[in-house]
Amino acid sequence: MSDPHPARHSDKEDKRTFLQKVAEFINPGPDSTDELIETLAEAEDKDVIGADERVMLERVLRMADMTAGDVMVAAPRMDLVNIDAPFDELLHNIIDTAHSRFPVYSGERENIIGILMAKDLLKLQRSPGFSIRALLRPAVFVPESKGLNDLLREFRGNRNHMAIVIDEFGRVAGLITIEDVLEEIVGEIEDEFDIEGDAGDIFALADDTWRVAGSTPLERVNESFGVQLGVDPDSDLDVEFDTIGGLIAHELGHVPTRGERFSLGGLDFVVLHIKGGAVRWFKVSRTPLPPA
Repeated sequence: MSDPHPARHSDKEDKRTFLQKVAEFINPGPDSTDELIETLAEAEDKDVIGADERVMLERVLRMADMTAGDVMVAAPRMDLVNIDAPFDELLHNIIDTAHSRFPVYSGERENIIGILMAKDLLKLQRSPGFSIRALLRPAVFVPESKGLNDLLREFRGNRNHMAIVIDEFGRVAGLITIEDVLEEIVGEIEDEFDIEGDAGDIFALADDTWRVAGSTPLERVNESFGVQLGVDPDSDLDVEFDTIGGLIAHELGHVPTRGERFSLGGLDFVVLHIKGGAVRWFKVSRTPLPPA
């Protein structure tokens, strides 16, 4: 018997969940991850899922084969805190790097004795006699071969957001955070340093230095500091640079690393923060004049 109201069914809201739609589309399941990724692309073409959903699902699938060693920050690039450093030096280091937590070592950099939360330093201001060692939290160590899926599960289970990665010989290979793992799923996560639009790109600091975004237009830098960076009428280069980060990378001849220093046109630059292979923030000061 024909349906007397055929239009009613087409107008009904599809109450299937996103996962139900995907499961129905790929049934029976593909035999490999590559086939599943191809199926997801087909699902996007047929509007079963959106582009963002397809990308995220692909990242989840690829993450299954990734390890801590694939994502970690390598040991030479780790920002560490020396437990024996004077408090002023330690505080200056924490402010400059602007992380929320730091591995702490004693003696050699390989000897990680704990994790220091930046917010815990506030306790020292209220109780100056308090020992920094008493503020340290236990460090978690994982092998380079640790799967990201397992690591994420452990991060969530023990509410720890950082782990020290150890190589096969028991040496420190790097560190990995929960943000590093999540970015493999959702892409780059904007943090407190990522200022949208024109919210700000040059900030004066209390020590007569400035925090300057790597994406700041050269024209703005030149205007703010009264310099002429990237302006060389005698240069044979046809390349023009729009941002201070691009100019510094060109002058260095390589991708800058955190903590690297460079002087140009009367300004001293220190790389503070790198993300996605690009400099997010420099610390800038004027180059001291030579003694008369």
